Amino acid sequence: MELGFIGLGRMGGNMVRRLSKAGHQCHVHSANQTTREALAKEVGTVSYADIGSLVAALAAPRVVWLMVPAGEVTEQVLTELGQLCTSGDVIIDGGNSHFKESVARAQMLAAKGILMVDCGTSGGVFGLARGYSLMLGGANEAIGRIVPILDTLAPGIDAAARTPARDGGPQAPGEAGWLHCGKPGSGHYVKMIHNGIEYGMMQAMAEGFALFASAGHAVVEEDCRYDLDLAAIAEVWRRGSVVSSWLLDLGADALASNPTLDQYSTEVADSGEGRWTIEAAIDQRTSAQVLAAALFARFSSREKNELGNRFLSALRNKFGGHPSLSSKG
Repeated sequence: MELGFIGLGRMGGNMVRRLSKAGHQCHVHSANQTTREALAKEVGTVSYADIGSLVAALAAPRVVWLMVPAGEVTEQVLTELGQLCTSGDVIIDGGNSHFKESVARAQMLAAKGILMVDCGTSGGVFGLARGYSLMLGGANEAIGRIVPILDTLAPGIDAAARTPARDGGPQAPGEAGWLHCGKPGSGHYVKMIHNGIEYGMMQAMAEGFALFASAGHAVVEEDCRYDLDLAAIAEVWRRGSVVSSWLLDLGADALASNPTLDQYSTEVADSGEGRWTIEAAIDQRTSAQVLAAALFARFSSREKNELGNRFLSALRNKFGGHPSLSSKG
């Protein structure tokens, strides 16, 4: 199907590649002229120097997908689209916007008859090959219109992961890799919690490997000091262990190529969604002790120098392409 795509960064560009490969007709725009023209040439589509030209090229009712930075940039682009699009058009915000902002933006656009979908998008730089996990909020009508796009971007049904109860039965919600979570804002809310959990999982792994790294010089009796191969431990855990995961895969890869992780920074950034998760926990009076501790650990990483923090930086770099290299690497 035909759609406009605004924002061609680490994830956006690969989403356009995945969509174009499947036969969707993408009209693209990026503030960076070189980026938009190069991608248009690569996938065989048209790039536009401004959003107005892109919207004018789309046949109504239109579908426009945004993958731009959350906050002021998203607000500016959605405001402009609200002035350019017409009743019946669908606008999808695939970035990491705050769910409360998404609710307000959906209401603003609905007053003009424009349907907005908030889409939490997970997959990082590997989404082109693996597909993206998509968590969506919005009206049924809007979701129904974009199903072909969602089916292309998502990984699809993983037969190996199906439980015996589902084998041979109907497809379960979310099984194809995308899920309509509910009304406007719910997609970004679910993605926010996803990122909060991600903080906790990463922190637990980082602390465990930091223990391994200090085992050889721990303040304990000499017979209980160990010189451990961290890369090998990560590798064996990947195979049948209950803590096996994609995050562990990425950590194993980082350790195999750089055992000391000294090419990664000890200062671990936070993108904002971890903070929002804790704010939501406070608002909802729900305990989130592990997630809060993981967030505060990232704050403290800016004052410490240890392998655990390098492990966190390595994971962020591996799955999201985030700039996490030290001045050495």
